[in-house]
Amino acid sequence: MVELLRSNDPVLLSYVEALLGEAGIGAILFDQHTSVLEGSIGAIQRRIMVGDDDRERARRILSEAGILPP
Repeated sequence: MVELLRSNDPVLLSYVEALLGEAGIGAILFDQHTSVLEGSIGAIQRRIMVGDDDRERARRILSEAGILPP
């Protein structure tokens, strides 16, 4: 697994999960429960992780959506 994106923005994280899901790329949200434990003040960022084999395709999708730099 590799980290694709790190953010405190729940809307962005949800959007990224939807984009990757539509492309058939399995994404896992890490640190979601840790974020809740710290009181949801946004101090701990959550991470979107994808499999090594999907990394390049996922980066391209997020780059085309304007989320990651080209």
